[in-house]
Amino acid sequence: MKTKLAKTQKALLLVSGSLLILVGTFILASPVDFYASNNIELDANVSLLNELKAPAGLLLAAGVFMIGAIFVRSQADTALWLAALIYLSYAVSRFVSMAFDGVPNAGLVQAAALEGIVGLACLVVLTIRRMPVGRVA
Repeated sequence: MKTKLAKTQKALLLVSGSLLILVGTFILASPVDFYASNNIELDANVSLLNELKAPAGLLLAAGVFMIGAIFVRSQADTALWLAALIYLSYAVSRFVSMAFDGVPNAGLVQAAALEGIVGLACLVVLTIRRMPVGRVA
């Protein structure tokens, strides 16, 4: 069971880290095009572009940390907690926004669902890892 759990943890870190690297890189490289894919027009507002790129750098760095934790086992739990925090905070924030502001573009609803699934998967793996060995079935 430990081997399956370790492989699942590595796969989850690979997926969660890769998604963050992808999103962070796309926003840093071309925020206008990235947001246009969900019908969000940014125009040439330099301040807005700056404001969007700042958290994109954080997402990119967090993704790199998650990928690195695949190879540095002592950082795996920290990376999973970080992934759960990032993905679940995005998902919850999107759902709260939907409740108060209305339903956005379908792509953003799908992003909320994916973020929730990845975040919950991280929590499940962390919970299973914390169980005593005899209780893991």
